[in-house]
Amino acid sequence: MNKRFSLHKIENEFDCPFDETGYSRFKFGDTYYAKSFAKELFDGFIKEFGKEILAQNEIILFPSPYNSIPTASNFLCSYFKEHLNYFLFENSRAGCIEGKIHRQQTYVQDYGNMSFEERITLISNDTYYIDKSFVDGKFCIFIDDIKITGSHEKTVDRILKEYNVNGEFIFVYFAELINNEIHPKIENHYNYYRIKTTQDLIEVMNSEHFRFNTRITKFILLMEDSDFEQIYQNISEQRREEMLHWAISNNYHQVEEYQKNIIKLKDKIQWQLTYKKDKDKTLTLQNSQSV
Repeated sequence: MNKRFSLHKIENEFDCPFDETGYSRFKFGDTYYAKSFAKELFDGFIKEFGKEILAQNEIILFPSPYNSIPTASNFLCSYFKEHLNYFLFENSRAGCIEGKIHRQQTYVQDYGNMSFEERITLISNDTYYIDKSFVDGKFCIFIDDIKITGSHEKTVDRILKEYNVNGEFIFVYFAELINNEIHPKIENHYNYYRIKTTQDLIEVMNSEHFRFNTRITKFILLMEDSDFEQIYQNISEQRREEMLHWAISNNYHQVEEYQKNIIKLKDKIQWQLTYKKDKDKTLTLQNSQSV
């Protein structure tokens, strides 16, 4: 039987139990809040499950399924792992391992605005893979940032059953919606609470704590021309190249809705590189002539 833990309980849509601004920035790549939330989550979790954790020989942590680009929950999981490993170290136990559930497909729809039925229909068409030999018989902790309808948990549970994986499983959430009268689209209220404009997004991307995740990458690739141009002009060359790398690695160039901006991003980066080379050649020639 699966066990569950959630740190924050959402009972009233007008009374959020966590930092909405921080959560919104976290969902769009601000890992400062991923680190902060992971510490909160670990402290709450270990109070309830500390003895059970110390009774395990092998522990595997799993973020939500992804292909190449990490999800926001992947960063939450990584920082949670740091705290868990230190706890295990202090108690003379072996450290945990971070596992992965692979997913092959992607979707352009806004998941956070969907009902339970729509979410299940969407993700049921995806393809997942887990290494049974690596996981079977282990104590597994599945970490996600928020539980709204439980579709994520149902999907993971289905994957484990399909691959006939045995073991002990705990699903751990930073927050959980426990009032069924609240529509699941409240998730998008939290996701976009602080991200209202393109400038808000640029501010996050220029933070020293920023890391690309699936949400912000897909969001930018779906932008209209003017917004995309604003993003491009106001982020560093390194950020531009990172975005192209992640988009290609996740096969977004094979998704029709993303192709226009990926091609535009590639062309702009190549033009910039050509321009710099030509400029450097010109300066070198001028310097040699002056000598």
